[in-house]
Amino acid sequence: MAKKPDAPVDEPVRLNIGGTSPRAGWQILNIQPGPDVDFVGDCTDLGQFADNSVSEIYASHVYEHLSYVDELPASLREAHRILKAGGILRVSVPDFELLCKIFIQPTLNAEQRFLVMNMIFGGQLDQHDFHKAGITWEFISAYLKRAGFSSWRRVGEFGIFENDCSSIRLGNQLISLNVEATK
Repeated sequence: MAKKPDAPVDEPVRLNIGGTSPRAGWQILNIQPGPDVDFVGDCTDLGQFADNSVSEIYASHVYEHLSYVDELPASLREAHRILKAGGILRVSVPDFELLCKIFIQPTLNAEQRFLVMNMIFGGQLDQHDFHKAGITWEFISAYLKRAGFSSWRRVGEFGIFENDCSSIRLGNQLISLNVEATK
């Protein structure tokens, strides 16, 4: 889908993959159309964006919906391809290792355990709301390296967008693995 006519053309492209909430200076790519979606498409094929054309990418609670065998590696390669040199990829995913540790805590009741299971496997409200990958720091590091990123680091909450999933907590515990990677 082409860019909305009122989108700024002079500013660097900052892409929010999977987003729904608008923010000045950012464009939204989502697999499903919506009122604030600038581009409709799948993050495993970013062919509608030229090489080295994007300065920042934000993908919050997106990559766990992809197959860890082919879709996740393809999506990270595509993100790397469209980022400018020195461009930043910000990734937030449910921290699979942490959620597994929380799930087995004997103090959780059935309702709390069900909530953790939901965070691991997705809400399953539509065909795009299933989690196919459990992502840990070790796993994301290996995927980013294979995709060609030069460096990556674990960070706290991003807080860039309204209802930012990088800030999801279970009680006082942040449950997202938040990573910044540089091309």
